[in-house]
Amino acid sequence: MNTHTHPLIKKIAVIGSTGSIGRQTLEVASAHPEVLKVVALAAGTNTRDLADQVRRFRPGSAVLWHEGAARNLRRDLADNPVSVGAGMNGLMDMVTAEDVDTVVMAVSGCIGLKPTLAALHAGKQVALANKETLVAAGDLVMAQARKHPGSLVPIDSEHSAIWQCLSCHADHTAPGHHVARLILTASGGAFRSWDPQRLAAATPEDALKHPNWQMGAKITIDSATLMNKGLEVIEAHHLFDMPYEKIDVLIHPQSIIHSMVVYADGAVLSQMGIPDMRLPIQYALSSPARWPGCSAPPDLAGQTLTFEEVDGVRFPALSLAYACGRQGGLMPAVMNAANEVCVHAFLAREIPYPRIYEIVDQVCAAFDKENWAGSTAPLTLDDILAVDEWARQEARVRCS
Repeated sequence: MNTHTHPLIKKIAVIGSTGSIGRQTLEVASAHPEVLKVVALAAGTNTRDLADQVRRFRPGSAVLWHEGAARNLRRDLADNPVSVGAGMNGLMDMVTAEDVDTVVMAVSGCIGLKPTLAALHAGKQVALANKETLVAAGDLVMAQARKHPGSLVPIDSEHSAIWQCLSCHADHTAPGHHVARLILTASGGAFRSWDPQRLAAATPEDALKHPNWQMGAKITIDSATLMNKGLEVIEAHHLFDMPYEKIDVLIHPQSIIHSMVVYADGAVLSQMGIPDMRLPIQYALSSPARWPGCSAPPDLAGQTLTFEEVDGVRFPALSLAYACGRQGGLMPAVMNAANEVCVHAFLAREIPYPRIYEIVDQVCAAFDKENWAGSTAPLTLDDILAVDEWARQEARVRCS
């Protein structure tokens, strides 16, 4: 991926501004008002917090997912000159607006897919924290990004780490010529040391106790199952044009090394930092410059950094993600959609923890058995959205 020449003041739209990544993006913007201006904010249904953000940052536009929530926001901000939109149409207008330079895609789920494609098509830079977009539609998204070099930059700490390591090489746009492997690190989540018997009785409260990171509920559960790392493997495949057999995952409980690049000559480059998402968020907005730090560097004196192989019995979701990624076509979208439904069902105590993986695996097998026409042919957005809904329905039936 190429770097991007930033204007003196970068005008940003934050999609998912009331979530974890969105809030931290606004912290970064507050720390650098001389170069970052928040011009648009979007959230799901959190009217109160979005209203507070609008009053603080005074953007020109704001969007909520439901029209009813948008009406409430218009009422609450009657004395504020902000344009309030709703739904997908509101998001699409926001990310393609002339006064937006960069879209921070911080919303979770496939809701981010259409706005991401629209923003790239409009020539905006997209700072992507939405895993599902690349997992479900990596070929489409990267094809659009290649038309506008430098328009897609990663926010995920692992992909940011790889991006930073690759930038040390002059020919980082063609990693296959000099990169032997990519190594994604994983904390192991809440269940790194749990045995399968104990996992059978795991509760949402157990799974949400991430040892290192403060994140949203969905991504924290994905970290517990290691599906999160599986999604990141598929993302890395698309972002860096790297075959799956050259992408590895290692458990790194300390979360200090965020990922590594193994070069052909045997050198291993890593990017290190404390577990703080503000650093990759800031670098996505500042690259290739490095602004004054938003977090302290790690204190390495007396620090022990350890690594472990992934236990496939405890974390079967990672192997499933590799298999779906290698199959390609629509299969990653199926896996992603089924996983979203199952995670929310687990959080709602509708299914036990082991059923998350089991149901996702069953839905993928059912899709494979049905042999959807065109599943490996060039995909369209309509194909992806159709199979996304099919997989969600299949998963809902099995969760009920």
